[in-house]
Amino acid sequence: MSFLSETLARVKPSPTIAVTTMANELKAAGKDVIGLGAGEPDFDTPENIKAAAKAAIDAGKTKYTAPDGMPELKKAICAKFQRENGLSYEPAQISVGTGGKQILYNALMATLNPGDEVVIPAPYWVSYPDMVLLAGGEPVIAEASSQTAYKLTAEQLEAAITPKTKWFIFNSPSNPTGAAYTWDELKALTDVLMRHPHVWVMSDDMYEHLVYDDFEFCTPAQVEPALYDRTLTCNGVSKAYAMTGWRIGYAGGPKELIGAMRKIQSQSTSNPCSISQWAALEALNGSQDFIPINNGIFKRRRDLVVEMLNAAEGITCPTPEGAFYVYPSIGGCIGLTSAGGTLIDTDETFAKALLEETGVAVVFGAAFGLSPCFRVSYATSDENLVEACKRIQTFCAGLS
Repeated sequence: MSFLSETLARVKPSPTIAVTTMANELKAAGKDVIGLGAGEPDFDTPENIKAAAKAAIDAGKTKYTAPDGMPELKKAICAKFQRENGLSYEPAQISVGTGGKQILYNALMATLNPGDEVVIPAPYWVSYPDMVLLAGGEPVIAEASSQTAYKLTAEQLEAAITPKTKWFIFNSPSNPTGAAYTWDELKALTDVLMRHPHVWVMSDDMYEHLVYDDFEFCTPAQVEPALYDRTLTCNGVSKAYAMTGWRIGYAGGPKELIGAMRKIQSQSTSNPCSISQWAALEALNGSQDFIPINNGIFKRRRDLVVEMLNAAEGITCPTPEGAFYVYPSIGGCIGLTSAGGTLIDTDETFAKALLEETGVAVVFGAAFGLSPCFRVSYATSDENLVEACKRIQTFCAGLS
């Protein structure tokens, strides 16, 4: 009998971390590798936020805080939700966790029973299905397609909901596609959810501020206020504030759910790092002037990558509205053989051959639940992006 839990067999390691690890190993072996797999901005954390963290250390703010976040930060999060999303929460409705991932995980652990279903649109962030499985639930995958710009339609959501559905996980702008829902597109989904009062909404808004071309972000409880009492609105400082390593995520939701999440956190990690909390407080309350500047850089990179990938043979790359990813289709490459002799029968073999033959690391589409595609993170330098896209073009031109 294995010493390990049977639950562990239900989940797999993160494919995005696996790609980054493989790329790092090749780099360490002396290979010229360009990594396009990392889901984090290449910008440094803004100076005012770093200064707030240093000041907190100097002031001795290094003790335990409340298990799910200090009062000052919760108050700032309430103000953020009101100011930016028109959502009114009080501190007892706020949970602060060690990154956005812990927030989602705590909510699923607090609510799922064996047999409960969670509707997840594909392409999805790699961790959603596995977190559902770890919590004892069953992921139900609803596939969007490139024909709808990787956005789920109302009809697809309706078809995925059953009497066993407990949650609908919604992510806009999306990891991995960058697709973002307009108010009308989201209203069509919330209209479906209004017909199914037993379904709760977990809205992952982590990329809220990373939108381009005058796109206006919206979140489910904002679009349909009647969903407020069964929506967990999740966010964090990782992406917009270039604070991935600081590990602060947060959410607003019903008091009973937040209390259950607090109970789980109190018996697992307890409070997030106190210094990170003070830094997050400054991120939310301080100047936001750098966000449009960073977005201008991201938009330029997005346009560069989309243009160059669409020039590669066999690849079609939509232009996303947000985040810092593109999700090109490689339908025209399937069935061909690379210059190095690899038969490209899946997007996984495409990504592996691309890394081995050109040194470009991307994440294959099957990891996100929709093939044949791959994900590119353009959160790296223009120089890296141009060189990587040239290598991808050469690789595709060599397919036969």
